[in-house]
Amino acid sequence: MSNFEYLLSPIDKIKGVGKKTLNSFTKKKIFTIFDLLWHLPVSRIETADDTEVNDLQVGKNYNIKVTPIKYNFPRIRNLPNKVICEKNGVKLDCIFFNSYEGYIRKLLPLNEEVIINGKANNFRNKFQFVNPTSKNTNNLKFINEDSKYSLTDGLTLNKYNQILNNVLQNLPDLNEWLPPSVSNLFDNVTWKECVIKIHQEEITKIRNTKYFRRLVFDEIFANFLLSSNIRSKIKKIKKKNKIINLQHQSKIISNLKFKLTVDQISSLKNINKDMGSKEKMFRLLQGDVGSGKTIVSIISALNAIKAGYQVAIMAPTEILATQHYKFILENFNIYCNAEILTGKTEYKKRKKILNDLLNNKIDILVGTHSLFQEKINYFNLGLIIIDEQHKFGVRQRKKLSDKGGKDCDVLVMSATPIPRTMMMTIYGDMDISLIKSKPRNRRPIKTYSKNETKINDVINFIKSEIIKKNQVFWVCPLIKESKKLDHQSTTEKYKYLSKIFNDKVDIVHGSMSKEEKDKVLNKFNDRKIDILVSTTVIEVGIDFPNANVIVIENSNKYGLSQLHQLRGRVGRGNKDSSCILMFKAGLSENARKRITILKNTNDGFKIAEEDLKIRGYGDILGFKQSGLKKYNFADPLQHEDLFNIAEKEIKKIEKNYTKINNFNKLIKLYDKVAVINETI
Repeated sequence: MSNFEYLLSPIDKIKGVGKKTLNSFTKKKIFTIFDLLWHLPVSRIETADDTEVNDLQVGKNYNIKVTPIKYNFPRIRNLPNKVICEKNGVKLDCIFFNSYEGYIRKLLPLNEEVIINGKANNFRNKFQFVNPTSKNTNNLKFINEDSKYSLTDGLTLNKYNQILNNVLQNLPDLNEWLPPSVSNLFDNVTWKECVIKIHQEEITKIRNTKYFRRLVFDEIFANFLLSSNIRSKIKKIKKKNKIINLQHQSKIISNLKFKLTVDQISSLKNINKDMGSKEKMFRLLQGDVGSGKTIVSIISALNAIKAGYQVAIMAPTEILATQHYKFILENFNIYCNAEILTGKTEYKKRKKILNDLLNNKIDILVGTHSLFQEKINYFNLGLIIIDEQHKFGVRQRKKLSDKGGKDCDVLVMSATPIPRTMMMTIYGDMDISLIKSKPRNRRPIKTYSKNETKINDVINFIKSEIIKKNQVFWVCPLIKESKKLDHQSTTEKYKYLSKIFNDKVDIVHGSMSKEEKDKVLNKFNDRKIDILVSTTVIEVGIDFPNANVIVIENSNKYGLSQLHQLRGRVGRGNKDSSCILMFKAGLSENARKRITILKNTNDGFKIAEEDLKIRGYGDILGFKQSGLKKYNFADPLQHEDLFNIAEKEIKKIEKNYTKINNFNKLIKLYDKVAVINETI
């Protein structure tokens, strides 16, 4: 068995791990030896082994050397078992509840010095330990057994330490993978030395040492290598270059009702260059809400169609897919034949679409992820556009790229600004185009905060806006009232507003059917209603230029980035727009920070940076819930310097892509679920 195979071995390959212990490890999500190594100590036992009995303090945890001298196993049911122990002539008791006699004899053999571990108590002027664990003093121990770990039922600290000690004693010496210039930054400590060291101290004490930082860098480096490896393999795929008709593109742009921004034009040039090359495009179009990514992607789609290819546009929701479809029909139907396909498309309609798609009668197919089911076949798919899919990981994007074949380019759009330190982590497999500037007709959104007691002031403001023929979004966190949560619900707010504005109010939320949602949204689009009460279902992609006011109830309960996304639903026309953040009294410090930041800036990238500082990497932008790569040790905020060093090293390696393959074992070690040859 190779060194790497040992580290990736299942946990039950370790001596002493039976079925019961394996189940306990599984509960802690420890499946391999490598997993076990990253399960770090949470604290240390406070006192050294040589503490005298009379110096013990009640309530504190101790390791103390004692010699068991007498057993007391009462035959009366429910009475505890007792072992009388001695140290330097002073006695103490070890009390055991619900423990078998055989277990106790094995744990505390008479007249043999052992180390007991537990919390000191005092009963009738005598010290005692209740259900302590023990350690034999003769065996060589690789770890500091003062360390305490977060465990689960069926896994004692003593058992855990025995298993971990076994692993650390057999830890292999791995060949150094870091370049000398980087290894020098950590005083050339080896990977093995670092792993052993981090199990000898609790995490808070070792976090800033060279040992821990070396392991942080390894994790970042391996993650970047994985993305770079995928990017290099995609670039090796040779495709037919698409002939971009710039005259045709100029005609499309000249017929628009607005002028493209410098960033939009620059992004379009990057995309044209990629599609026109013989290397497969795998590009992210990153832009703030309302920056105009959609029009860039549509022009790119029309360029691909002009070059003789079909285009698939995938949106995360049916609402957004429908909106894209309508936008294409209303503005570009003379350039293409578009269709929409979702999970709710009727059978006859679906069958016709699939047939037309295969016979090249459809140029653009818009839909949700159902576009990439096995039964759907394209005549000549040349471009895949994925909208708002920041929840897609590296491999999911790769699979979508493969679906289109070797001649298919991929363009991913995201309106979720990412802090720079996280960009390579999440999108390191892609080339990136940024759209930071807003369209010239977009005015800054004015943001206000209002205590819910000032609701009448808000109502009066809404009345004045409706008189001006403007429309309003009113967002609530819940659909129905909750006894557990003191939050506003859409149903109650709808009833409240209907009494004031009569039939000019309607409601939309996630529990409604597609038909019901579409009916309400169409009413709002046709300006048959003035106020749309909604949950966060409108957060992504909804585009109603006449809506220029959004009221967000319980705004203190949302993250910064989500508030910014919601605010982006207005300000899409040429009118002054407002966002009103409602809150209850007694705001937390972080809630006040979020509201203040949002009031002071409309820049999504600045907001993302601040969100990272407030909430941390684990929660930022919802990635914690998305299933994306989550580091064990690394944090983009705390370890920004290491992220920057790793980024520079990757760029050096990428000058000769064959070098990346030399790191396959390292990638496999840190991305252990993957089998490199199958997934990359």
